[in-house]
Amino acid sequence: MNEILGHFNYGIVILLMMMGLYIVIASSNLIKKLIGISVFQVSVFILYITFGKITGGNPPIIVDNVDVYSNPLPHVLILTAIVVGVATTSVGLALIVRIREAYGSTDEDDINDIDKNDNFYLKNRSTT
Repeated sequence: MNEILGHFNYGIVILLMMMGLYIVIASSNLIKKLIGISVFQVSVFILYITFGKITGGNPPIIVDNVDVYSNPLPHVLILTAIVVGVATTSVGLALIVRIREAYGSTDEDDINDIDKNDNFYLKNRSTT
């Protein structure tokens, strides 16, 4: 039973990864795709934090009678990754706002249809 609970985080990581990947693949709405990417990103954060924790490990401060230390590097890297993730999400949202202003929609299929019709119009106009 203790071994099953020890691998609980990995199950959560796999579940979140699959949910994020499904949202990105199945949705045609750009905002939903960005949310799916964020969910996938959170699963990677949890995975790296899980790697950094050692059962019975202490903080890496040298004291007497301590043999096992936890590695602080994954936690530091995740803090950096969270900042980068927030920044890229905000840039993605800004791009989606700009796409909405230009096309009037955030649906990928609608945007492709508008582009296809505009290109068809421009081709036929230039040949006449």
